[in-house]
Amino acid sequence: MKIRYFNCTVITMNQSNDIFVGEVHTQDDKITYVGAPCEGGCFDKQYDLGGAVIMPGFKDCHCHSPMTLFRNYADDLPLDTWLFEKIFPLEDQLTGDDVYWGTLLAVLEYLSSGITAVGDMYFLDDHLAKAMADSGMRCVFVKGMSDLGKNADDVLQNCEQAYHRINGKYPLVRYDLGVHAEYTVSRDLLKGAGELAKKLGENIGIHLSESKKEVDECIEKYGRRPAFEVASHGTFDNGGLAYHCVYLDEDEMDLLKEKGVSIVTNPASNLKLGNGVAPICKMVQKGLNVCIGTDGPASNNSLDMFREMYLASVLQKGQSGDPSAMPAETVLKMATSNGAKAMRLFDCDCLAVGKQADMVVLALDRPNMQPLANVQKSIVYSADKSNVKMTVIAGNVLYQDGYFNIGIDDQEIYRHCNEIVARFVK
Repeated sequence: MKIRYFNCTVITMNQSNDIFVGEVHTQDDKITYVGAPCEGGCFDKQYDLGGAVIMPGFKDCHCHSPMTLFRNYADDLPLDTWLFEKIFPLEDQLTGDDVYWGTLLAVLEYLSSGITAVGDMYFLDDHLAKAMADSGMRCVFVKGMSDLGKNADDVLQNCEQAYHRINGKYPLVRYDLGVHAEYTVSRDLLKGAGELAKKLGENIGIHLSESKKEVDECIEKYGRRPAFEVASHGTFDNGGLAYHCVYLDEDEMDLLKEKGVSIVTNPASNLKLGNGVAPICKMVQKGLNVCIGTDGPASNNSLDMFREMYLASVLQKGQSGDPSAMPAETVLKMATSNGAKAMRLFDCDCLAVGKQADMVVLALDRPNMQPLANVQKSIVYSADKSNVKMTVIAGNVLYQDGYFNIGIDDQEIYRHCNEIVARFVK
């Protein structure tokens, strides 16, 4: 299908960050034209965007989609209590069907926030992958391996089997390797994960230095900080992603840059769990690839990239006392092209001919966006989910003006999720 999007402001997020009034054309899942307004051409469908912005969709580089089912269940608790006493026991009760419907609920929220790709870490892999595929969501599934009460070799073997079983099964879902956290795995699993990453030519995602307690206990136990402890077992030898990173010191930042590890900051979740503010200004200054994730809807509790972008900027300003810290343009790059790089979605990083047609359209004719002095600053500091007019993934319009087009009725999703939660409560 050939589609024309016209009468819009185009933000390409390419290397020169071109912004202009023009239009975008797509054919099937690819972009075929990005440029000035033009007449003529034969299209199956045309969208007059009425002066709205069209730009690459947001990349949520760290989330736990099925945790929509635990939203507002275990609030106002420290990380350890929240995780070990509330969340883990609930997760033990989850079925594959639960994961499927909880993931679909998250997809609705991603789409209404302009998110076109997610880096999802969870379990019951096949059910989550199927939900993403059925709804048309682009997903990099990161297996959160943990061997608490399990055999490390069995965990690694199961992960490798799922890697081969799921990769190639769905066009928009990729299966990657991951380790839950330094404190939830054995050293055998850390080492084995690094070896598996080398064998498969993949990298590793891991929760890292999320809380001060985690860092202090790692130093007490192993005599070094978490990034060095994880790296000492070869886990980062093939690069990877490190989630949260609230308590990295400068030596750890240098190590992760050397290893080619991207940082995923999760400001709302870190604040809500009382873990503090990650020093992302310093990370950016050191040349690390920093991107943004929402974390799970049980610890956030909203899958809203506008809130994450705003917090990513203003927290750095407040903490440093420097209002020029973390400017909007840098944050917008973190939420789009940096995220694509971190998840190795290199054909989704900008609007250009031949790239994937993964796009978000943001309405500017709203009170919160007027008057319009600077469009990028308006998106980061003023916009919210109400400005999302359209979300397009692989050329398919999956969300438009408050309506979802994922092939599954949103009311059915809500009904299933409420039935699941009622079972937990009972």
